[in-house]
Amino acid sequence: MRKLENSELDRKSIEDFKKSDKTPLIIVLDDIRSLHNIGSVFRTSDAFLVEKIILCGITATPPNKEIHKTALGATETVAWEHHENVLEVIENLKKENVITMAIEQVESSIFLQDFKVTKNQKYALVFGNEVYGVAQEAVAICDGCIEIPQLGTKHSLNIAVSAGIVVWDLFQKLNWPSNV
Repeated sequence: MRKLENSELDRKSIEDFKKSDKTPLIIVLDDIRSLHNIGSVFRTSDAFLVEKIILCGITATPPNKEIHKTALGATETVAWEHHENVLEVIENLKKENVITMAIEQVESSIFLQDFKVTKNQKYALVFGNEVYGVAQEAVAICDGCIEIPQLGTKHSLNIAVSAGIVVWDLFQKLNWPSNV
């Protein structure tokens, strides 16, 4: 087995990325404090051709040197926008028939492995603050909540890790439905 060189990875150009069909996922980041977490979510979103990232509240926006450290250029490929109020964002997405799912531990949440996707349906995944999670007001107006099962003592994952897990899961369910 030989490790591949960067030149062998068939990477898209920025232009090709922008023209590519996107995975019908929108990532909503609300009040994310860590610039490195924001950059990491951009990089994950680039890897899986996520349609867009919506940054809300105190979440910093590109261009930003600290976001760039982990995004490694993904802020140039992944579409993004900033809005102050996450509740308005969720309401607007719902009006556009986007299914909004908070990623949070709540009563009646759906464990990630049990969440079923519908082909050609667009989903928005709402991630909240590193300490407080998704605001209760946002949870209340989302169409549902997805929970990542955790078996250890912490029952808490870094937001960038959570985004990677959930985006990968939905990406593979949307692209390889025999896995659902």
